[in-house]
Amino acid sequence: MKYVQNMVCLGCGEQYPVEPINVCEMCFGPLEISYDYMSMKNKVTRESIQNGPPTIWRYIDFLPVNPDFIVDIGTGMTPLIKAKNLGKELGLTNLYIKNDGVNPTFSFKDRPVSITTSKAKEFGFEVLACVSTGNLMGSVAAHGARANMETYVFYPNTLEKAKILQTSSYAPTLIALEGTYDDANRFCTELSDNNNWAFVNINMRAFYAEGSKTLGYEIAEQLDWQAPDHCIIPAASGELVTKIWKGLQEFSEIGIISPPENTQLHLAQAEGCSPIVQAFNNGTSEVKPVKPNTIAKSLAIGTPASGSFAIESLNQSHGTATAASEASIIENIKLLARTEGIYTETAGGVVISVLQELVKQNKIQKDDLTVAFMTGNGLKTQEIFTDTIAEIKTSPKLKDFEKSLLEHKNKTLVST
Repeated sequence: MKYVQNMVCLGCGEQYPVEPINVCEMCFGPLEISYDYMSMKNKVTRESIQNGPPTIWRYIDFLPVNPDFIVDIGTGMTPLIKAKNLGKELGLTNLYIKNDGVNPTFSFKDRPVSITTSKAKEFGFEVLACVSTGNLMGSVAAHGARANMETYVFYPNTLEKAKILQTSSYAPTLIALEGTYDDANRFCTELSDNNNWAFVNINMRAFYAEGSKTLGYEIAEQLDWQAPDHCIIPAASGELVTKIWKGLQEFSEIGIISPPENTQLHLAQAEGCSPIVQAFNNGTSEVKPVKPNTIAKSLAIGTPASGSFAIESLNQSHGTATAASEASIIENIKLLARTEGIYTETAGGVVISVLQELVKQNKIQKDDLTVAFMTGNGLKTQEIFTDTIAEIKTSPKLKDFEKSLLEHKNKTLVST
């Protein structure tokens, strides 16, 4: 906490002490943590970071947490893989996949939740809670268990079964709510006003948001201390886009990397829930709510809290916003698995779809240093493949096997 200054409203600039609040009393704008970057210079270095633990906590100087209260389940420093096979198929020589689906609860949400749970312990909260589209609740449940806190998770009752099953293993209290995520979020906002609970993405949101910027730090470090030319990032609330950008800017601010002047952010949403894309491509920062209708449930937020700020980050980086067709999502999950052996959830299928579209539009050139962000593991959304399994059924006899294999190959040739 030695470099934390205060909390600042992103709307009007009003300053607040570091407390579990997330909305400005003056203009109702969101609050963000501010840091003393001048004091960081020459004290926080590449070497000091590399000497830290192989987790997000190597970046402790950029995080609003007292080290005495850290709740750590081993999050961060996930693989940044050079995607040679997929790159060859798309005509790219410098494509990388940031695979955050291998975090402890199999999604990038472990980053913000680790920060928030630690801060909740520091503030003296005894109850941890969240409202979730799926990945968040698994992470909150795991961190709540680790922190020995009473834990409640709220979610739409249409959520994927695998995410509910995973979450239940950590023994939180599960609450399935009727309606959409946005309905659930409104209800939980009311709950947070009436209970002394640490709602990670409501009253603790300012701290929660800080965890995502560690993705920006990590890719810069893993790329030998440089920012990429392109980042393709999935968007639900829009927060991840803004925080990856903030992470790169903070590294630049204290001289750890060169300014990310050539870095373009590319926001990716599914066609069935793309309010930020629609606003950006209409040339406005006013994001109009939509009713989600997409298989990418982890991105199904029709009223994105950070949509306008995501658009601001896109404009600053001369970036783009693209919606992936629903039909392309499953095929591109398969494409990534087939070429690179990475099994991603539906949000990853959205990212690969948008990556392909950007290549087709010549917005990403052959040698551009490009990072595509996979934010969750495919085991969480595997039910979408129920009707797509092509297996060969045969008896354990050589003649039967050879006949069945030939029939399968002939069918494959016809279908392609």
